[in-house]
Order: sequence, then C-alpha cells, then structure tokens
Amino acid sequence: ARSGLPCLEGAGTHGPFWLFLPSPGALLLLLGTLHAADGHEQEVRALVGSDVELGCVFPESHTFDLDDLYVYWQISVMGHPTTVTYYLSGNASAGLEDNRYRDRAWLSLESMKRGDFSLHLYNITPQDEQKFNCLVFRKSLQLKKILDVVVTMHVAANYSMPVVSALSGPSEDKLLTFTCTSVNGYPKPNVYWINKTDNSMLPEDLQNSTVSLNARGLYDVVSVLRIRQTPSVNVGCCIENVLLHQNLTGIGQAGKVPRGLRAEANPRLWASGDSEHRPLQGDLAVASESWLEGEEGQAALEGQEQALSARSLT
Repeated sequence: ARSGLPCLEGAGTHGPFWLFLPSPGALLLLLGTLHAADGHEQEVRALVGSDVELGCVFPESHTFDLDDLYVYWQISVMGHPTTVTYYLSGNASAGLEDNRYRDRAWLSLESMKRGDFSLHLYNITPQDEQKFNCLVFRKSLQLKKILDVVVTMHVAANYSMPVVSALSGPSEDKLLTFTCTSVNGYPKPNVYWINKTDNSMLPEDLQNSTVSLNARGLYDVVSVLRIRQTPSVNVGCCIENVLLHQNLTGIGQAGKVPRGLRAEANPRLWASGDSEHRPLQGDLAVASESWLEGEEGQAALEGQEQALSARSLT
C-alpha cells in the first residue's frame, strides 16, 4: 500500500528442553519455538554492511561468575531454533553456531561479568532481518532462566539514484515510453511517477513496475511509463524507501538524458532508537540536478541499461 505523496513534499516462567551429549561443549538448547512473549522486546535498525549491537542487559546491578552462566542468542528458521552464538560455562563454546553467523557474532566476556550479554553482529545482510532471542541461565539455580530478551532487527539498504530515459520518440498512437531503473536497495520500494509540469502524481495504470531480488539479496526495480505526447513532457520517477524515510527522484524529458539526480531523505529518523543499539550510520548523499545531452549522455545511459539487462528480472 502506498504511504501517501512522499515525493511531492524480563524473564519468563517456562523452561527449555535440554539434551546433554557426552562430548565436551555439546550442550544443545532445543526449543520448539522462540517464546517471544516471555521476554522484554526491543527493536534495532541496521544498514546492510554495517555493524550493530543488540542489547541484552540484566536489569539490576550484579556481578556474575562466568562459570555459572549459560548464554544463548538464537533466531527461528522455519519454526526451528537456530543458534547465532552462545557461551557455555566450562566448555569450549565453538562449533554449534549456524554457519551464517560464524565469525560474525561475538559476546564480550568482560561485559557478561557485569550483566551485559549484548550481541555484537558484524557485516549486516538482508537475511539478518530476524527476531533475535537472548536467553541467560544460571547453573547454580538449577538452570533457572534469569534473562529473556527479544530484539527485532530491521534491515535497510539505500537504492541507487534512479536513471530515467525516454526509450524512443512518439509511437503511432502518440505515446512516449520512459524507463526508470534503480538497484541494490532494501526493503522493496514504492515507485511513483510524477508530472513535473504541475507536480501531480501520474495514474498507476500508466506504469508497469518490476521488482526483483538480485544475487546480493537486495532489490532492483525497473519501471516503465507510457504517456501521451504533449508539447512539453517532463516527468519524474521517485523511488521511496519507507524504512529509511528516503525518496530518490530522477527526472526525464523527451530527448534529454539525466546525469545528476535529486535525493530527498531524513536520515535522523533512521538513526533514532534505543541507545542500547548502536548501528553504524552514513549520511545520505544529496545530488544536484543537471543534464547531459548528445552522444556522451546516451552512451553512459546505454552502459547502465546493458548492465541491468544482464540481471535476471522476473
């Protein structure tokens, strides 16, 4: 659903089932589901490629003996618990984590002594958009669960500046065809076409947009607009990333090729959040609008279109 006209302007009670295996460090936590309702729930936002900290802190001032702790960070994959990382007292905590998180997830032993069991996660990917469950148990309390926190991670990536081109002159039915391309964003975008003459939204039935997932797990979008020829044709293609509160607009005119495009964004809305979560943030670039006509501009545009055509857009 469209969001309007953005381009114009504590611890639970039930315990887990435990399975002890004879090999060292092979204590497995098996849960039928992640009991999200049991724990304190938080949210964190992260950009693809950034590093982030997911908070899980014991609410009271306390010093812990690491030999008395079992610490787990888990996600649910198709209804089954999957280990992100963990700490087992007295055993080598290696080998049981999911391959996707090996060498990307880290717990600070010094911080855990002070009751901070936060997860440090590196090089965020779209697949990290999950509910992460932090579970802490004390061995001296018969494996009583003392902390249960659920952190929902929202992942986003900036789309490339949209490139708008007029594919050809008017057809026999006096229709002009414009194509808008933007790549490597997340999540799926909203696409709007704008009549720049009066700054009005163009009807959806004049456009056909295709959004596809590329090899990086990010989205590419190609939108085609067909409108009737008028004495002055000036249209804009807006790519909206709702999660980033970001709008990127490319401008197209018959016979002209855009080189610079305009971006409108509010990065402060993205950066706000719980102080326990500290994603790395980058400024969203704002480019000025300029034009390039003739063979140089057409060659640059054709190069980008050829690169996009090599991708599998379904």
